[in-house]
Amino acid sequence: MQFLYLAASAVALMASTSIVAQTGATSTTPAANPLLADWTGPLGGVPPWDKVRPELFPQAFETTLAERTAEYRKIADNPAKPTFANTIVRMQLAGKRYGQVMTLFGVMTGNMNTPAYQKLDREWSPKFSAASDAITFDKPLFARIQAIYAGRNSSGLNAQQIRLVTRIYDSYVRQGAKLTDAQKTQLSQYNQQLATAFSTFGEKLLADESKAISVTDEAQLAGLPDSVKAVAKAAAAERKLPGFAIVNTRSAVDPVLTYATDRALREKVWRAFVNRGDNGDANDTNATIAQIVKLRADRAHLLGFKTHADWRMQDTMAKTPAAAMDLMMRVWPAAKARVGEEVADMQKVAGNSLTIEPWDYRFYQEKVRKSRYDLDQAQLKPYFELGNIIQGSLYAANRLYGLNFKEITGTVPVFEPNMRVWSVTDKNGKDVGLFYRDDFARTGKRSGAWANTYRGQRGLAPAQLVLSSNNNNFAKGAPGEPILISLDDAQTLFHEFGHAIHAMLQNVYYPGLAGTPRDFVEYPSQVNEHWLLTRDVLDKYARHYQTKAAMPQALLDKIEQSSKFNEGFKTAEYLSSAIVDMMIHTVPDGVIDPDKFEAATLAEIGMPKQLVMRHRVPQFQHLFASDSYSAGYYSYLWSETMDADTFAAFEEAGSPWDKPTADRFAKILLSTGNETDRAEAYRAFRGRDPDVNALLKKRGFPTQAPQGTK
Repeated sequence: MQFLYLAASAVALMASTSIVAQTGATSTTPAANPLLADWTGPLGGVPPWDKVRPELFPQAFETTLAERTAEYRKIADNPAKPTFANTIVRMQLAGKRYGQVMTLFGVMTGNMNTPAYQKLDREWSPKFSAASDAITFDKPLFARIQAIYAGRNSSGLNAQQIRLVTRIYDSYVRQGAKLTDAQKTQLSQYNQQLATAFSTFGEKLLADESKAISVTDEAQLAGLPDSVKAVAKAAAAERKLPGFAIVNTRSAVDPVLTYATDRALREKVWRAFVNRGDNGDANDTNATIAQIVKLRADRAHLLGFKTHADWRMQDTMAKTPAAAMDLMMRVWPAAKARVGEEVADMQKVAGNSLTIEPWDYRFYQEKVRKSRYDLDQAQLKPYFELGNIIQGSLYAANRLYGLNFKEITGTVPVFEPNMRVWSVTDKNGKDVGLFYRDDFARTGKRSGAWANTYRGQRGLAPAQLVLSSNNNNFAKGAPGEPILISLDDAQTLFHEFGHAIHAMLQNVYYPGLAGTPRDFVEYPSQVNEHWLLTRDVLDKYARHYQTKAAMPQALLDKIEQSSKFNEGFKTAEYLSSAIVDMMIHTVPDGVIDPDKFEAATLAEIGMPKQLVMRHRVPQFQHLFASDSYSAGYYSYLWSETMDADTFAAFEEAGSPWDKPTADRFAKILLSTGNETDRAEAYRAFRGRDPDVNALLKKRGFPTQAPQGTK
């Protein structure tokens, strides 16, 4: 989520012995293209979002690729003896303008993905992949890295420098730097084919998610809160449809499945949503997925690994597929058993007139919640006005970590008029960076919620301040109407803001030690969710949008009493997705039929028939729009194990606002990037490895006897 380059990586044609020069000189000077200009404005410059247009990118790509190639060529061909300064540091600084252009392109393809951007993505993705390989496979460059690595312990390097050299060397080896020339050629072909397939998958899925179900008879929407109907009416107006439109995205679908009394409508909406990418039409993703899985397996074999998962997990905290599966299978039986209990409770409410089906789960779950806890989710929305909850998240970050936020919306460029921007300073008034918010769903924006870092912090001169963003898909109602979000949406907001906090607290010198392992990435964001329902945040910011009254303690008590309610459903729909991900990517030859594999795997683990995976394989964007989360969706659970154990540290200290604990958390874990091994850093913070029982307790599952690490 917090990694930026999801659609593309790097760029040029591969040569087995050197980084080749770029061809295709541009007919206009770089100065005429605003994408190539230095970023101007506050804090070292900001992205020129107001000047970004798709037709500007081809020249920007060609120019910056050639520039980056020349920079690496100069490093590789330096006649001087390889040193940390003349090789590693130079590599850390290379490709700045290319990185800025790719930031602009990556954000636009995720947020404003018009056909023009889709065409660019299809055309350029394989070129980016080939260019990345050209750098990785360059023999003179790798020889310099290898020489520095060999002498890393005897050349006067400090601990951070040794770690940076080691990580760069290991990464180059994992990416194929030691392969033969013929193997490098084959690997680059695999990577280019994958890049094209990722683009194809994303384009097909976006097309299905852009569809909407039209409802002309308002009676079919019986049971839906007025705020949900207002969103559906606005969606219809946007699409020039009569009546109402239910868009094929989670933020629009879930309220219908939760509140609509028309069972036929629920089923229709559910089927459209869970069959995204799986309709046997032009947008069907199954063939693309089969191609991706096979290419990944072939690539892993070429690199010397048994499976794609074995290759992907080399640089993770879990280290092996077996370790990740062990954690998942320790939680799965409890989740499955709890689903059985939940279904039995719902069946009692539904009576004998129907059997609970997947499109009934959320509807009857809500009735059970209302009956058991006298809590209706619709009661909560009036207290979660979007603007107030945003302010609550900023307040919590200030109180915990001393971050100060001043809104500067309108003073820096944005790519969408509803975006908001804040300048951020630390407790001493020192500039930290800028924080951007893009909160609303729209056509051309990929589904879900995520964080981007437009520019990462670094201490290496020229030092950089962070530019961080959050992206959500909240439903925007009619103009002038309050934007009320659900409790789940509010938790998502705090979650994504946790990624931003992580970026803003980072204090590393070398940018190569900034990124963290995939199964650590979600940890800071999941920890941050805990502060949403603290009494202090609620009293100040979760106020009724009409009466301005704070949320009554009795209502909060109901939320807390029901906090473990429906955990079977939430855990099982997530875990089934994570298990299927890992099992797909441990098929040695990578030959699968996606639909059949999904069905067989779910049958093998005993998936309850009343629910489906949170992300079915044909629409599993985490896995098939890039390599980012492939064989890594388990990371949410791995991170949550640390998250639950971390919040327990605050509870043991007596308060969620305990300042010494917050200071230690920030200093040891949030600010240090990957300067030290993350498992060692966690032990330094907690005094031991994380305890899986904290996770099980949080979800209301039976705890287990201690078994060591996770």
